[in-house]
Amino acid sequence: MGALTMMASCSSDPDAGGPPPDAGPIDDSAAPDASALPDDSGAVDAGPPLSDAATSDAGPRPVVCASASCATSLVTTLGGPALATMFGAEGYCALLHDGTVACWGQNENGQLGRGPAAGSDGSAMPARVEGLSNVVAIDHTCAVDKDGAMWCWGRGPFPGGDPFSGLANASTPVKLPIPPATRAALYAGSAKGPELSLGEFGVACGVVDDGVLCWGRNDSAQIAPLESLYTNSSLDPQLVPMPPGAKIRSVHLGMASFVLREDGTLLSWGFNPTIGRVSSLFPDPQPKPVALTGVTNVDTLEAVACAVAEGSVYCWRDVNSLEESFHDHALPERVPTPEPVVQVSTTGRPHARGCVVGVSGDVYCWGKNKSGVLGDGTTNDAVTPVKVVGLPGPASEVRTTDTSTCALLTTGKVHCWGDDRSGQLGGGTKKPTLVPREVLLP
Repeated sequence: MGALTMMASCSSDPDAGGPPPDAGPIDDSAAPDASALPDDSGAVDAGPPLSDAATSDAGPRPVVCASASCATSLVTTLGGPALATMFGAEGYCALLHDGTVACWGQNENGQLGRGPAAGSDGSAMPARVEGLSNVVAIDHTCAVDKDGAMWCWGRGPFPGGDPFSGLANASTPVKLPIPPATRAALYAGSAKGPELSLGEFGVACGVVDDGVLCWGRNDSAQIAPLESLYTNSSLDPQLVPMPPGAKIRSVHLGMASFVLREDGTLLSWGFNPTIGRVSSLFPDPQPKPVALTGVTNVDTLEAVACAVAEGSVYCWRDVNSLEESFHDHALPERVPTPEPVVQVSTTGRPHARGCVVGVSGDVYCWGKNKSGVLGDGTTNDAVTPVKVVGLPGPASEVRTTDTSTCALLTTGKVHCWGDDRSGQLGGGTKKPTLVPREVLLP
């Protein structure tokens, strides 16, 4: 599940079953008039090459704190099992400028980090995660502090957790017994088809001096060779063998795993075809390059992955799935965008879609528009990116879930839109909206 984001002080890094119940009226008072969008659900033409404005080293605009309530990085919480997200079990966490982390939304697995007294009720009011300080990097509900210690809370594969799944719930951060890390990555939930759950799984990794250290379930060969598959147990932390190459910048986990190197090389292994390259192994345990150059940003969740390479965004997915998607390509396919992009976020099944931040700071989204998550003031699906309306300034990052979207602005403010039944919009109420609304950061 997700992309990793790194922060330094007050600046952001380039990386880092059935219908749900009625959520009440949607606030669309500020929504603009919009004509119906094309109903073509097939693959879109990549279009002509980007202009010379696209650069391989472009990154998101830095965050410059405009007030005491200031976020420098934004992630999703993952929530619990993936099926739960179909019913609004969603949330977000923000790394604040003072090195603490604030979360809001669903809390069924302790992902808000507020301790046992908070119970499992969600919260529409952001509050700080207990016991975290001096944090420099976050990915979902894992964080790395300035000393390299990795902390995780909520649902995850904790070393020493359940011997079958490795999964456990922690309502406050747990310091993991691994060497100092610079980056963290987490993916935990339930594999699922259109109608049923297919079992729980979870994997987590840390970028350490020796490479990438991973632990948890190995169902898709994300941790160890093929002979370790289907052992019905959780694997202890172990290094994933990597081919020689440039320094590892970040790791990104879904049903397939990805490593981004400092030279823009992207390696993948695990679930095939989500690895985004041709392989005769299903799954493929060997990290090998994806045919993209100049990669600066990656995001993956479940069987969908996207990457920004030289100013363009490419997406791919498990095309063997029975679920409809706007990313129907097993290999990277360029998505046409109105301008070069610097950051991408995607969702998993069943509501696969994507959002990007352009070099201008504008945000564009495409795909399924359940609950108005595309941010254009409508609920019309879009096969090509549409501009998010109503943001009060340029964005640094955008994050997506099944039924909501949030953007981190360059001022350090966060604005969200879409469904709000779990309080995932962070506005202190549970009122959905078709247009961006400010999150009440602590």
